[in-house]
Amino acid sequence: MAEKRNQTDKPTSKIDQTPKVNGIGGIFFYSDQLEETRKWYEDNLGIEMNAWGSASFDSRDLKHPKQINSLQWKPFKKTDNYFSPSKKEFMINYTVQNLEGLVKKLKENGVTVLDNIETYDYGKFVHILDSEGNKIELWEPFPDIKK
Repeated sequence: MAEKRNQTDKPTSKIDQTPKVNGIGGIFFYSDQLEETRKWYEDNLGIEMNAWGSASFDSRDLKHPKQINSLQWKPFKKTDNYFSPSKKEFMINYTVQNLEGLVKKLKENGVTVLDNIETYDYGKFVHILDSEGNKIELWEPFPDIKK
């Protein structure tokens, strides 16, 4: 028969849930001539675009070798407002663990959080501004999906 636990006993877990960035999920930049830019990268560097207009670079997590991570690389049309309110030419997407905890910490530190956490089929997202006004996308992929 299993031993009854005291309510003050906390289960121990080896899974690190520290709210933090644990990788880069995407690199995005503006292009004056979107189609020509995509074609140039495909013709000259062999970067093939997927159905979302980005390229996926897959890798393995050294701590979890069975896990496949994917970095998304995507040019955006110069007139696209996805990077707003930042006036910069690029945006980086960082993968994170414990997005809710990280957003709480960022707010406590006075970081500008631009929106609420949104949930999609492939994970949770939120946008922040760094100290230079760069928009940053934070992404917590769901564990059962390929990043």
